[in-house]
Amino acid sequence: MTEATERPALPDRLSVDPRSPHHDAAVCEHEIGIRLNGNERHDVEEYCLSEGWVKVPAGKTLDRHGKPLLITLKGKVEAFYL
Repeated sequence: MTEATERPALPDRLSVDPRSPHHDAAVCEHEIGIRLNGNERHDVEEYCLSEGWVKVPAGKTLDRHGKPLLITLKGKVEAFYL
């Protein structure tokens, strides 16, 4: 078996938060790269390919639960395995 066949297909929407309904532990075990408008991002918490957005932390700002406050950036989103 080659390495490419061992990896599950990338979903349309994925979140790194285990409490999210869009979290997939099998996919998150591998390193995933995200490209937004041609620029590679390393701080993406959640993405959606079909709707064209990513959620990234807004600096060091935290919400009331102590999690990073997320902002949505829109554009052409590409997901790939590293």
